[in-house]
Amino acid sequence: MTDLIKPVRALLSVSDKAGLVELGEALARYGVELVSTGGTAAALRAAGLTVSDVAEVTGFPEMMDGRVKTLHPMVHGGLLGVRDEPAHAEAMATHGIGAIDVLVVDLYPFEATVAKGAPREDVIENIDIGGPAMIRSAAKNHAWVACVTTQDDRAALIAALDDNGGTTLDQRKAFAAHAFATTARYDAMIASWFGFADQQQRFPDTLPLILTAPQVLRYGENPHQQAAFYTPAGPHGMGVGQATQVQGKELSYNNLNDADGALELIAEFRDGPPACAIIKHANPCGVAVGATPAAAWAAALACDPVSAFGGIVALNTPLDAETAEAITAIFTEVVIAPDADEAAREIFARKKNLRLLLTGTLPDPRRGGLAVRQIGGGWLVQSRDNGAVMTGGIKIVTKREPTPAELNDLFFAWTVARHVKSNAIVYAKDRSTAGIGAGQMSRLDSTRVAAWKAKDAAEAAGWPQPRTIGSVVASDAFFPFADGLIAAAEAGATAIIQPGGSMRDAEVIAAADERGLAMVFTGMRHFRH
Repeated sequence: MTDLIKPVRALLSVSDKAGLVELGEALARYGVELVSTGGTAAALRAAGLTVSDVAEVTGFPEMMDGRVKTLHPMVHGGLLGVRDEPAHAEAMATHGIGAIDVLVVDLYPFEATVAKGAPREDVIENIDIGGPAMIRSAAKNHAWVACVTTQDDRAALIAALDDNGGTTLDQRKAFAAHAFATTARYDAMIASWFGFADQQQRFPDTLPLILTAPQVLRYGENPHQQAAFYTPAGPHGMGVGQATQVQGKELSYNNLNDADGALELIAEFRDGPPACAIIKHANPCGVAVGATPAAAWAAALACDPVSAFGGIVALNTPLDAETAEAITAIFTEVVIAPDADEAAREIFARKKNLRLLLTGTLPDPRRGGLAVRQIGGGWLVQSRDNGAVMTGGIKIVTKREPTPAELNDLFFAWTVARHVKSNAIVYAKDRSTAGIGAGQMSRLDSTRVAAWKAKDAAEAAGWPQPRTIGSVVASDAFFPFADGLIAAAEAGATAIIQPGGSMRDAEVIAAADERGLAMVFTGMRHFRH
């Protein structure tokens, strides 16, 4: 095996012609014979380069609408032949198979064809066969062949030629790694399309996870952990990964995780009046709707000003100067919103470490798709929790019906509760959270924690009483006993929204009636672990 290989012959066949001529000229400059196919050969000839057709090498013309042109021993023997293996060298000599030292190939634009909604027959025709076969042959034989499949690798090949007149083994290994990643992504795209789009399988036998373009992060949840952020290949909707970071320090693993939760929550209010959500450790600590963005921020902050310190702030409307001034009055890690005017940007710029993310739009909270989570020895996969309960979907189960104002707050509290870690309890009043209990092992404990936080917030603000007085309560799952409901009533709640479905529903309803509470069942649970 030789480390530095100076190429003698190259085969080029690409869909993406960007930079093709420059690469062809570089190869020709170092005396490399060019072999090519169809449009690639035409583009090289148009630039004045001498090119042999693959058909001249194989002795067969392209046929079957171009489906068969490179699937031939003259091509694959030239790519796969081990140069210093006597049996291989003898076979190549006997059959007149010339070595191919460089392969430059990309693949039919399957992904782009699917993305533009092309008919099924067009999608099928854009499944490349010869390209992946050649890539695998060349990449397997990287000890002798430079397999170039990306634009970056095209540039790297030119640099290698200019530096050394050829490629080193380490460079060819790197090319091979990129090559197999290219075919893996390509095959996964095809398998995904067949499984989900063509066959409409909810859970295909094989689930392709195609993640690309890693952004290496400073560390993971803790400094001793390494981390990176990947984005999905192919078409995808709006999310934190597509937001533009206008300013601030590099985003951390925890920043991204919390910003995702903030964006998903605030998206629930994307078509309504100004709303603000403050997230801390993946849980909301304050959410509110207001007449202005600044009013929404003030109401959200008032719910739990202690937890808001160092939190993530999301708004559903563009940021203005008044809101920016208010937000920057306390330490905030990340602010995420559709946009920000110039005055707001100038104010945020004074806080050089604060990350400002602008999304342009907000994701659809009702969109479909899969949620995937790794556990030891496997992956858990489920459809996204995109269920929603509307006015007509609730059942009033108590003697007293909720008032229109209570009903409005009940739906608000229910919307927030679906984004709180279970067991989730949310007190709300005037479309603003009054207290949030998250992640407790007991629903009763969550009810008490939320009331306790509301009491602390009232003392901090100098209010005469906590905002749980006259509030409503949302529970992400049913009350297994009446104790949680009783605790909510003792905190001052007047109406409750919960899924229902407990063995003791009758007991819980009776406790509500005893206290004059209104209660509605949704029939839909929103656990969030």
